[in-house]
Amino acid sequence: MTDAGPADLIDLAARGVPFALIARDAGSIEVLTGDVVDVELLGDIPLHDAAGAPLEVLALVPFRQVRERGFECHDDGAPLRCLIVRERRVVDREATIAELPSAPVPLADPGFDIADEEYADIVRRVIADEIGLGEGANFVIRRDFTAGVTTDAATAALTWFRALLEGERGAYWTFAIVTGDHVAVGASPEAHVSARDGVVTMNPISGTFRHPAGGATIETLTEFLESTKETEELFMVVDEELKMMSAVCSDGGRITGPHLKEMSRLTHTEYVLRGRSRLDPREILRETMFAPTVTGSPMQNACTVITRHERSPRGYYSGVAALFTPRTDAILAGESTHDLDAPILIRTAYLQDGRLRVPVGATLVRHSDPYGEVSETHGKAAGVLGAIGAVPRDRPLEVRADVIDEDAPTADPLPLADDPGIAALLASRNERLASFWLNPQHALAGGGPFHGRSAVVVDAEDRFTTMLAHQLRHLGLNARIVPWSAVTDDEIDAAELVVAGPGPGDPRDPGTPRMRRMREVVAHRRATGRPLLAVCLSHQILADGFGIALAPLDAPHQGLQKTVDVFGQSASIGFYNTFTARVEPGTTTVGDAEVSADADGDVYALRGPGFASIQGHLESILSRDGMSTLERLVASALVPVQA
Repeated sequence: MTDAGPADLIDLAARGVPFALIARDAGSIEVLTGDVVDVELLGDIPLHDAAGAPLEVLALVPFRQVRERGFECHDDGAPLRCLIVRERRVVDREATIAELPSAPVPLADPGFDIADEEYADIVRRVIADEIGLGEGANFVIRRDFTAGVTTDAATAALTWFRALLEGERGAYWTFAIVTGDHVAVGASPEAHVSARDGVVTMNPISGTFRHPAGGATIETLTEFLESTKETEELFMVVDEELKMMSAVCSDGGRITGPHLKEMSRLTHTEYVLRGRSRLDPREILRETMFAPTVTGSPMQNACTVITRHERSPRGYYSGVAALFTPRTDAILAGESTHDLDAPILIRTAYLQDGRLRVPVGATLVRHSDPYGEVSETHGKAAGVLGAIGAVPRDRPLEVRADVIDEDAPTADPLPLADDPGIAALLASRNERLASFWLNPQHALAGGGPFHGRSAVVVDAEDRFTTMLAHQLRHLGLNARIVPWSAVTDDEIDAAELVVAGPGPGDPRDPGTPRMRRMREVVAHRRATGRPLLAVCLSHQILADGFGIALAPLDAPHQGLQKTVDVFGQSASIGFYNTFTARVEPGTTTVGDAEVSADADGDVYALRGPGFASIQGHLESILSRDGMSTLERLVASALVPVQA
């Protein structure tokens, strides 16, 4: 690593050398130069040269890589682009700013690719047709702000990078990546995933508070932090990222926070998740594609919903910039491992073939107001464009006054996170959450109450199963996950305990292969009389097998915490359901099933000889009584059936 003068950056741009500029601390900028290689799969990212020596690589990972996990997308062919770093230098931040170009880059014909009313209509359809029909808890739908640019691409990149360094604060990465005809410049607030010395960290951020004219105040921020929508939105993305952490970390992942992420124009709320993993960093990246904050949950169905409702491919939006850096200590020890640092590609401007594109999205939940979500996309686009100096920083985008209100970019707000009232309000959020995920997750003494027992968890396309399997292991069970499409009847027969998992969709519709197979799994296991635990969707399928009616809820319970009676014990549980099993009020048994239902007849749990079920998600961070209730239900299911 050597020092370099800021003038070298101008020279790089003039000579057409591929380069990346990354500001990750207050005083310096990393300058990476090298060769560009496009690869097909994450596993193809070249972390070693032909002789086996480790390489440093910066990879631009497009959204289309979700195909590696079998998920749907509009495939635009955006390359998985790798900058193989041949030289790494460091320049002084302040000296560099002074040398970079500052003349504004003119924009021609600026505007959104989708009109406000059209976007509002999309929001309405997603709420009604997707969330309202059980397809998921939340979805992120984007639109693009576009404009023509005649300025040289590399000069535009350096100009915008300077503007970000001067005007934006609180970013995780501020960067400019120039690779031939493609430019990406941004200030990402969010580290999607990092892996350092075997410790994996994820940083779910959600909730967007746009600073009002005059700046944020304790009063305006308090109103934001007390918002049910914003709070539940954050909890849902934490749940979704814990699914990923549980898939890659042996200890599942512990959450800390919440914290405020204060930026120049926006403030977000965030948690930090940490766990340990031995996986190759490319595999960690693959298993965590992509952040629910920019896709939705459950992740697989979110990709399907995005494909249905977005009109064009995403390119690199919601992908990541992934920096793989050789670990010096591992090299000295004869190992070949890399650390990973991968921010989400949001708050980013792209320039290709003279066309600027700024993608922005809004998280749609059951509480969403269509015009409020339109407003959010305007605020985010104005934030990016103002930050790069493409529009004046002291006024909003030109939009309809009845749609957008008070989105004007403002001066930096006063730091508010340390205010005692704000700190107390943030801390109070954790009173609603499961202590299991807030505390170190050491194994129970003696190996847990079910030590030596085994379970097969059937995944119905909701990776809550990774969290559920982690909790089962914590209780002593040897739990493994099998996709619905791969599990065999022989596996179902051989398993000591079958856990039929949750998933999206209408349980009354047997028309899809997934729903048909989950019905077969539940019915086959029930026919054997061997232990079965059914969760959410599978609970509804089990109830249907007893002739209990299934019906849509008047309002979806997506990310909703409720205190319910579960066979005589009160339990605080998180719910993610749009449909419910429903009996006549007062019903306590149906056939050989004991029924736990509320006063309206909505069934929260079933149990009987060799089976138990639960409508809620005991593995969710919203389930304060999740572990104790799970232990009770597993114990009930494992009681031998009397001959």
